[in-house]
Amino acid sequence: MTSLAPDTHALLDWFPHRMLIGGTWREASDGATIDVLDPASGEIVATVPSGTVEDGLAAVDAAEQALGPWSAMPPRERGEILRTAFDLMTARADDLARLIVLENGKALPDAQGEVAYAAEFFRWYAEEAVRAIGSVQVAPKGTNRIVVNHLPIGVSVLVTPWNFPAAMATRKIGPALAAGCSVILKPASETPLTALAVAQLLIEAGVPEGVVNVVPSKRSGPVVDAMLDDPRVRKLSFTGSTEVGRVLLASAARTVVDCSMELGGNAPFIVLDDADVDAAVAGAMVAKMRNGGSACTAANRLYVHSSVADEFSAKLAGAMQALPVGRGTDADVALGPLINASSQTKVDELVQGTVAMGARVLTGGELPDGPGYFYPATVLVDVPAGAPVLGEEIFGPVAPVVTFETDDEVIGLANDTEYGLVAYVFTTDLARAMRVSERLEAGMVGVNRGVVSDPAAPFGGFKQSGLGREGGHEGLLEFTESQYIAVDW
Repeated sequence: MTSLAPDTHALLDWFPHRMLIGGTWREASDGATIDVLDPASGEIVATVPSGTVEDGLAAVDAAEQALGPWSAMPPRERGEILRTAFDLMTARADDLARLIVLENGKALPDAQGEVAYAAEFFRWYAEEAVRAIGSVQVAPKGTNRIVVNHLPIGVSVLVTPWNFPAAMATRKIGPALAAGCSVILKPASETPLTALAVAQLLIEAGVPEGVVNVVPSKRSGPVVDAMLDDPRVRKLSFTGSTEVGRVLLASAARTVVDCSMELGGNAPFIVLDDADVDAAVAGAMVAKMRNGGSACTAANRLYVHSSVADEFSAKLAGAMQALPVGRGTDADVALGPLINASSQTKVDELVQGTVAMGARVLTGGELPDGPGYFYPATVLVDVPAGAPVLGEEIFGPVAPVVTFETDDEVIGLANDTEYGLVAYVFTTDLARAMRVSERLEAGMVGVNRGVVSDPAAPFGGFKQSGLGREGGHEGLLEFTESQYIAVDW
């Protein structure tokens, strides 16, 4: 590990850098570790345990033992603990944002926004904990009552990605705890520190031992597989790539584990001919550049009507070019590095492959020298059909612009993908926006908005972008089983 500044030591020292199992902070059973890197420099900033299969099963043991008392706790008491966690997380917001920048690399304003968003899941589900509302009705034949209860689904395995290390954890932990479930969180090996810090705050909030367990590991496949094969595990909630999601669904099928899957995206950003171009550019900067483009909700394909394409592209290129690039904590920086070298290489290969097919670069498009895993904000125009950059998640600050002529044409282009997470539509005609939105194969649509995420709304996609929903009341129900009781009274 390189020499760290005193303020970085203080940032890292307020929570243990170990895995949490059954209320005990411990090392991996075989002593293996993960080096956590600063993406802005490539330097090691911390070391945490890399859990084994045995560690994962020990976490299942702990979660199973804690499940009964936690699920029996009055919903109001569970809610009060979550509300306290919200307060503690809000009080620690600055430290958590700087921690995210340190291990993830995103610009500080993005990290601050993530912490505020992440904390809201604790507040929202503090309120939802008392709303796992069932129903009673008279059977149609009049012979009995139909009583439906929503019961905790049980021990839940939560697997989260590196791009939103706080928000993806709280978006799963919040509803699981509100519903009365105990959890094992397996954070991304690139960003385990934020997960451990959130766990520390939950302990301080009063979460009992074993209700929340955290097992970082670079051996994700074997560890998660072993937990899914344990009959005590009844829920898997995963956020990550569609490729990994398919593998996990196959694993979960062996024991018929209930699955929530928030998978990849290939979001179309549609600018119709009557759109306010300046508003569309502002929306594109949010939809494309939030978290430096490393988001499943990022605008991946920008479809712009030919009548406004030149104006839109020029203004977007100017806004992208003006973004200050650098270490996330540096003053005024708006674009930090990508997470690692392989991500940087992938983004550059997508750009160069698209340029080789005839696309033009308006700004960016050149791999910078090191150190760090930076890539410039890039705008591509004249992007041909079939270009690599249109076919998969970019997960970087690259905006490919494609022109179209009619609403039918752009709807066909937008839907021509295996993904269906989110779409964006810009127009000054609300009726037209609704007509287009309802024909888009996407679980979420932003109309004249560059962001759709909200803890109170159901987040999720169609097709191979996932199963189930996170956030809103629906997110609570994902961690429950509906039990029907036929009662004759």
